[in-house]
Amino acid sequence: MAVSRAQLLSTLDTLLKPERFNDYCPNGLQVEGRSEIQRLVTGVTASQALLDAAVASNADAILVHHGYFWRSEPPCITGMKGRRIRTLIRANINLYAYHLPLDCHLELGNNAGLGRVLGVDSYAPVDPANPNLPIFHGRYSRPRKQSEIAAHLSRVLGREVLSETGLGAQAHPQAGPQVDPQVDPQRGLQVGSERLVETVAWCTGGGQGYIDTAANFGADLFVTGEVSEQTIHSAREQGIGFIAAGHHATERFGAKNVGEWLAQELGIWHAFIDIPNPA
Repeated sequence: MAVSRAQLLSTLDTLLKPERFNDYCPNGLQVEGRSEIQRLVTGVTASQALLDAAVASNADAILVHHGYFWRSEPPCITGMKGRRIRTLIRANINLYAYHLPLDCHLELGNNAGLGRVLGVDSYAPVDPANPNLPIFHGRYSRPRKQSEIAAHLSRVLGREVLSETGLGAQAHPQAGPQVDPQVDPQRGLQVGSERLVETVAWCTGGGQGYIDTAANFGADLFVTGEVSEQTIHSAREQGIGFIAAGHHATERFGAKNVGEWLAQELGIWHAFIDIPNPA
């Protein structure tokens, strides 16, 4: 079955509601291709490798989380970006990209997917009234060890995660005795050097800057994709656990889920193509 380029765009916009977001890039149809779409490829990032795989798959359209024309990006279509866009135009392939809308969809989005992987009893946005705050939270009915959560994420996501308990900064060996770990009794339970987690907050991708929001919310643990140097200090000083599970690894849910939904709703062919990325 085939759908028109406009029909696919309308279906995506109705589903993901990009008008609710003040995003860093344009959401929707970014590069126009053929008017009729039968075959859809989805992926995380519109890299050259994904474009080449889509061409090899005879795709009519590509749907990604990371597209082009970012707010801080040079506007000239040269170099790497020029090669990518020439690939799309020569193959007459449409490129659809949705950033925050694909993070925040309550059922199909990246954060929803990570929430299911975390195994919380239920999940919701930290601030439902603010769609531009892409942080979700959930709760375990029984406390879980952070080390077990980290090991589970490593298995399911297929990569080693970075885990910081936030139970106290470790002194340098030459700086005297170790500081006894401390933790806010309202922030979670501690057994020895192990953190027990009841409430977890998360933001897929490059969400490490939201650790303060997670701490102020009262989460025992904050999970995201990336880590910065200051993130570890923030976790230790605010007494919140932290896990960085990979930008790419935590954002493989949304585009794939939406592609599967479109295939069922519209009857088009769909394939999710994962281009490995250790970041």
